[in-house]
Amino acid sequence: MDDSTASSSRRRFVHRSLPLEDVKFIKNAMNCTVNDVLVGATSAALSRYYFRKSGANNTKICLRSILLVDTRPTTSLQTYVDMIDSGKSDDVDWGNQLGYILLPFHLAMHDDPLAYVRKAKKTVDRKKSSLEVIFTCKMGESFLKMFGLKAGAFIFGRMFANTTLAFSNLVGPTEQIEFYGHPVVFIAPSVYGAPQGLLVQCQSYNSTIMVSLSVDEEIIPDYIELMDDFVESFGRIKDGASRLSTSIKQE
Repeated sequence: MDDSTASSSRRRFVHRSLPLEDVKFIKNAMNCTVNDVLVGATSAALSRYYFRKSGANNTKICLRSILLVDTRPTTSLQTYVDMIDSGKSDDVDWGNQLGYILLPFHLAMHDDPLAYVRKAKKTVDRKKSSLEVIFTCKMGESFLKMFGLKAGAFIFGRMFANTTLAFSNLVGPTEQIEFYGHPVVFIAPSVYGAPQGLLVQCQSYNSTIMVSLSVDEEIIPDYIELMDDFVESFGRIKDGASRLSTSIKQE
C-alpha cells in the first residue's frame, strides 16, 4: 500500500468463530451464497452499532465498500497439485487472481433480519452480472505490467482510500491441517495499514468460519461491541431462516 494512502491510526483486531453449518443452513434456506449471508450479517451488525451509538432510527445510510474476489477457479487447485507431484512445480502460477467490486453498503434498521441478506444478495447479484470483477482483475494486471509496482500501488491505493469498508471471504481447508507437526486450531487473517475504517475478513477452516475485524480505533472505538453485534445479528438471521424453513415445510 502506498504510504500516502495508508492509515497511521491505531488499529484494533478482534475475531469470532461461527459454525459453518449454520452459515450453510441460512444459505440453503434463502437460496443465496455464503458470501451473501456474511455481507448481510455485516450490514446488520454495522446498522445495530451505528444506530445505537447515534441514537437515530429512521435514517438510511449508504457506504462505499470494496469486496475482494478471487477469480481463480477452485477446480484448478487439483491441477496444480498434480503438476507439483509430477515435478512441474516451476510451471505453476502461484497466488490469487484478485478482482474487486465497489459495493454499495446499506445501513438501515429492519424488523425482519432476513431483509439484510436479501438486500446483500440483490446488490451483489447485480454487480456480478456487470463483469466488474473480471475487468478490475485484468485492469490491475495491465497497470502493473505497464507502469510498474510503485505506480500501480499508488493508483489502486487512491481508489481504496475512497472506500469506507473492505470485505473479503476466503475458502480454507476443509480438514484440520498441521504446520511442522503442530495442529492449526484456527486461521484468522487480517491487514494492517489499510485506509478503510473497517476491514471484515472471513476465513473458513474445517467446520468453522472465522470472522476477523480490523478496526480504526478513531472511527469505531467500541470494536468489541461491534463484534458482539455481528454475533447477535447472525443469530437473529439464523432464527429468521429457521422460521422461514419451517413455514416452507408446512406448506
